[in-house]
Amino acid sequence: MPTFTAARREHEFVDAHGVTIHYYVWNVAKPTAIVQLTHGLGDHAARYEDLAQYLVQHGITVYATDQRGHGRTGARQHGGDLSKLGRLGEGGIRAVVDDAHQFTGIIQADHPGVPIVYLGHSWGSIVGQMLVNEHADDFAAVVLIGTAYRSPLHMNAGDLNKRHKTLGTTRFEWLSRDPAAVQGFADDEYTFYADAWGLFGLDGLRLYGRPKKNLPDIPLLIMIGEEDSLGGERSVQILAESYIRRGGLTHVEIIVYSGARHEILNETNKTEVYADLVHWLTTHIPETS
Repeated sequence: MPTFTAARREHEFVDAHGVTIHYYVWNVAKPTAIVQLTHGLGDHAARYEDLAQYLVQHGITVYATDQRGHGRTGARQHGGDLSKLGRLGEGGIRAVVDDAHQFTGIIQADHPGVPIVYLGHSWGSIVGQMLVNEHADDFAAVVLIGTAYRSPLHMNAGDLNKRHKTLGTTRFEWLSRDPAAVQGFADDEYTFYADAWGLFGLDGLRLYGRPKKNLPDIPLLIMIGEEDSLGGERSVQILAESYIRRGGLTHVEIIVYSGARHEILNETNKTEVYADLVHWLTTHIPETS
């Protein structure tokens, strides 16, 4: 795994509702691209340190927020009461998408002319699908990890650990085959069990939707584990087909990792996943002068 070579810098911005959004930057002196990374539900950005360092070693700068209700952002929102993590606050899901767009603007201002790649994991990939429907022109490429087609039939809103509950007692066995990764998630003070309907209520209906028609023709990579309980292989096939037929995208690729679960970035084969991601990025991002 990567040698740690880039300092993780901490910053913040204030969104349209007055919420202070905490974010991290792992900088390269002359980046070939910027990855705008959005974490999953019950997750936070600092858990992506290994991936960020790997990308830095390949010339890619990484920007990542703690989304509303999550990590340092959520702790500040709720006065340090970590039992309230997951509550998004005023504006709900719509505001989360708007925050992501505002964050893209910050990246553009910091690195004018450098291609930006949106990379979203799980809930971050769902936010990404909504963001791309509105602002696809902001991105040189998009990567959706642990994602699903956004319909009640193809995105699991129930017990994501159901098929893995006999494998352990943490309730997070669905995330990875790596016991250390699962225990690390369970022990992290900023992580929590992701009950989307319990957190979002009727606002959760905003999670459903499909790719917009006639999108800008940007490259799209979808990466999932074969045993991912959020959507699964058929779900992402439908998603990819929709991006091709409705969105008009011509460069859509799916990678499915045999035996892997939801958090492929923290799986037993994560070295393979990282390498595949960087190879795809380097072959699909336009060169800068």
